[in-house]
Order: sequence, then structure tokens, then C-alpha cells
Amino acid sequence: MNLYDVIHTRRDVRGQFTGAPIAPETLDRVLAAAHAAPSVGLSQPWDFIIVRDPLVRQAFHAHVQSERDVFAATLADDPEAAARFARIKIDGILESTLSIAVTYDPSRGGPAVLGRHAIADAGLYSVCLAIQNLWLAATAEKLGVGWVSFYREDFLSDLLGIPAGVRPVAWLCLGPVTHLEQTPDLERHGWRTRRPLHLARHENRWTPASSTD
Repeated sequence: MNLYDVIHTRRDVRGQFTGAPIAPETLDRVLAAAHAAPSVGLSQPWDFIIVRDPLVRQAFHAHVQSERDVFAATLADDPEAAARFARIKIDGILESTLSIAVTYDPSRGGPAVLGRHAIADAGLYSVCLAIQNLWLAATAEKLGVGWVSFYREDFLSDLLGIPAGVRPVAWLCLGPVTHLEQTPDLERHGWRTRRPLHLARHENRWTPASSTD
């Protein structure tokens, strides 16, 4: 696949993981792509925790399911939304081959990080770029990635022994898949529809949406 094919093929995977092994050299390539991401002040504020231990994954899965219940309770007054959400699988923690927790260390490259003095979140943006590199590289390697967001950061920090001051940014499920869906899950299940590009595009100044419909 060329770059544009990879970008448009990439999906947030939940239910298509096979659990098949990942060759060590393939995992190394994917992590090297993530580590090659640009970062503010060349701080490279990310770390990657490879999680294979089934007990750790089961503990995280149980926590995620409890957070799913918390979110589901907020839909009690909207039966249609509750029914849509009930059909949506939110993780592939137990089905995927392994998981990767990605962290952000704001002290990396300090105390003066070139380019971060005016935008404190520039370091966090750098970590997100590393995650995107990882995701695209995995797609090119015929692997699926699923970003799990139903968790509390303090729980994950305790679970993985992440030092104080280092923030967990993402839990990524990774592994071979049966296929990648042509349509993202949230669209397939009627949760949301994609916003067309012309509504997101502005020239020189912000244009009110009503004038771009």
C-alpha cells in the first residue's frame, strides 16, 4: 500500500483480532516508526510499555468494562442511544496479540524544551504523533490497532507501575486481524457520521458553518 492507501485503510479495531503472534522484527519496525515521529524540541517524550501478561490484561479489561457501565448509565434517558451503544464493542484487550501502553514524560528534554514555552501541550501532541506513526506502520504491516479510552489514568498508572509525573496517554491493542472494516465501527452502528471535509476547511479566517454548507 502507498501512504494514502494506508491512511484511508487504517481502522480502530475492536472485533477482528485473531490473536496470532507478531514476528519480533515486525514489532520492532512498528515501534521504530513510532520512535521516528517528530517531537517538540527533539524531546521524544514517549515510552512504550509492551503488555503481554494475561493477568495484567485481564485486570485492565475488567476496569474498562466497569467504565463502560459508567458511560452506559449516562444514556439512561436516551433509549435509542443506549441501544446503539449496547451494540458497540469498545475494546480488543483480550483478543489482540498484545497491548502497548504509550506514556508522556513532560520532564524529558527539560528543563527548557525548545518550542514548548508558549504551548504546554506541545509535548503531548508529540506523543500523539508517535501513536499515529505506530498506527500507520501497523496498518502497512497488515496489523490492526485499537485505541482503548474507557479507563482512568490513575488506575492504569498503578497497574503498570508508571512513575509519578509520567502520564499514560494510550492503551493500544495490537495484532493480526481477519480484516479491516471498510466503514468505521461508529458509522456502521449509527453512532456518528463523518463530517465532510468542506465543513472543516477555512481560508485565512474561521468561516461560520452556515456559510459553508
